Amino acid sequence: MHSMRFILLIVFALRLLLPFNAMAHPNEAAAQDMANAANAFLATLKPEQKSKAVFQIDDADRTRWHFVPTEMHPRKGLSFRDMTTEQQHMAYSLLASVLSARGVQKTAQIMSLEQILHDANPKGRFARDPKWYFISIFGKPSVDGTWGWRFEGHHLSLSFTVVDGHIGGLTPAFLGTNPGIVLDGPRKGLQVLSTEENTARALANSLNAEQSKVGIVAAKAPADIITKADRRARQLTPFGLPASKMNKKQFTLLWTLLEEVMRIYRPDLAEDALKHFEDLDLSKIHFAWAGSLEPRQGHYYRIQAPNFLIEYDNTQNDANHVHFVVRDLKNDFGEDLLQQHYEQHHKK
Repeated sequence: MHSMRFILLIVFALRLLLPFNAMAHPNEAAAQDMANAANAFLATLKPEQKSKAVFQIDDADRTRWHFVPTEMHPRKGLSFRDMTTEQQHMAYSLLASVLSARGVQKTAQIMSLEQILHDANPKGRFARDPKWYFISIFGKPSVDGTWGWRFEGHHLSLSFTVVDGHIGGLTPAFLGTNPGIVLDGPRKGLQVLSTEENTARALANSLNAEQSKVGIVAAKAPADIITKADRRARQLTPFGLPASKMNKKQFTLLWTLLEEVMRIYRPDLAEDALKHFEDLDLSKIHFAWAGSLEPRQGHYYRIQAPNFLIEYDNTQNDANHVHFVVRDLKNDFGEDLLQQHYEQHHKK
């Protein structure tokens, strides 16, 4: 696996070669940059590689996603195993067309944790391999077209949809870490999702007695995220402490958490997403915590707003194994906008 610094340098250099549409609307600019990066990646592939990587936009596999090892969920697409070094660099550049540098870094770090798992148990049940991650492209990438793509492997699933040249969907977005914190070896102390855990715990610990009655919803955390890898995430009953009942310090912690989540995406998309939260009625944003408030003890939290859900669960492997997901309850995989597209462009 390439070093993190090398990966980020490659991404930055390749990003300079791609036109960045700073004058366009953030949504449209990101879609154009993503299409250009996807086509640059596809241009490096041999025919037999393209046959693995490219699918129709309506292929059922587009919404068939999961975060478990590939032995448990056979994946289609072109894996890093089957790419040349140049192609791997172009794949990272495709990620960088829609993710921020921090988002690319988190992605690469999660992939690299597979090497730690392999070294700890080389003859284990699963073939831990930092290169067993797959790119699948659905439809034909173009600056004004309708298409999508996914980057996926163990503990990673990132789906992106473009509808008529605009970003149609950025979810589901799943990030997981095992180990949650590296406990020994040369990378001891690495915690890829540190802000996602530590800021949420600080918020839960800051609740007073009355707030805790509402915000701490259970003494024991669920065994996993509630929505699992459902193709369509169900609308969970909003519960927990509404943001309108938080003091200034608590709301700052909540906002820090939301920023960390959204800033895996490139800055213009992140700002666009955060603007939606700024416009929401604070009574409609809920924070709920379940389980222990102590580190390395099982815990779970979720943040829910109308049509939006974040879930975080850390219960496995002595609470050192994180599952974290972002769902758009109305528009995962761009389904809502795709439906509008089909109704407008495919009328009989």
